[in-house]
Amino acid sequence: MNPKSLEARNCDDTPFEGMHIDHFEHLNNLKNRSPCPRCGKSRMYFCYTCYVPVSKLADRIPICKLPIKVDIIKHKREIDGKSTAAHAAVLAPQDVNVYIYPEVPNYNLDKTVLLYPGADARTVQELFTGQKNTVTYKEHLLAELPHGYNVGTLRTKIVDIDNNFNIYHTDKFPIDRVVLIDSTWNQSRGIYADERLQQIPKVVLQNRVSQFWRHQKGSPRWYLSTVEALHQLLLELHLCAWGRSVHYRSQLSFQYPIHSFDDHPQCNPYTGQYDNLLYFFKFMYEKLHTLYKHEDMLSYKRPMS
Repeated sequence: MNPKSLEARNCDDTPFEGMHIDHFEHLNNLKNRSPCPRCGKSRMYFCYTCYVPVSKLADRIPICKLPIKVDIIKHKREIDGKSTAAHAAVLAPQDVNVYIYPEVPNYNLDKTVLLYPGADARTVQELFTGQKNTVTYKEHLLAELPHGYNVGTLRTKIVDIDNNFNIYHTDKFPIDRVVLIDSTWNQSRGIYADERLQQIPKVVLQNRVSQFWRHQKGSPRWYLSTVEALHQLLLELHLCAWGRSVHYRSQLSFQYPIHSFDDHPQCNPYTGQYDNLLYFFKFMYEKLHTLYKHEDMLSYKRPMS
């Protein structure tokens, strides 16, 4: 079996194992829609245009505090109810803003990155060093990508990661804001070409198999949904800065060497601080999988490259 296919199958078996995601029995108990407390439109769990939970779930869903600000630039034809951008905006209301393109804020380019691959994209680890490592990550070639692909991961070749991955023992991240494009990979081409976004430094993520159920023809399993990509970015930033606790057992962190600073007062190792960004994602994933078999869904039949 192809090693990439085997890796995907292993991830598919228990995709959220070890993550610290709150229980959501009260979501399962909701049987009827109710009006959004702001716009009054009928919604089931949250309003995907106002980015607030329905009244029955007020104070019953987790609120995530993020270490950086997040701006999501959403394509105007992206279907609101199918986008995971709303998950992030509802769960981290103090730190996530959603803009409808062509609205793009003005940015401080010294502390802002655009999560999008390209020939000039840096890895998260390279953000900490300020240098481009062309030996460890040498497949960041724009020519290898389809035109305008969705926010997510670029397939990277990781050489001797145990010897190249470092913990930087810093008291802050090298960025304070990330910009994501929320669209299908076909739609993202026009937004990415905008000169206001072109001038923002790019960052690319490490490999991660997407568990998003929405099928996009021509995109491999490494292309993440918006909320998955945001979670992965925060995970990589935190692991680069402080490592992870030996008590945190998510399979997503196993690609990194194990570093424990639990007894060091100056460090704040990863213990799942941002996992609740996947709260609605996990709930909907499990709900769909009670209706459909995993192996029958087109999204999970996408190739590994």
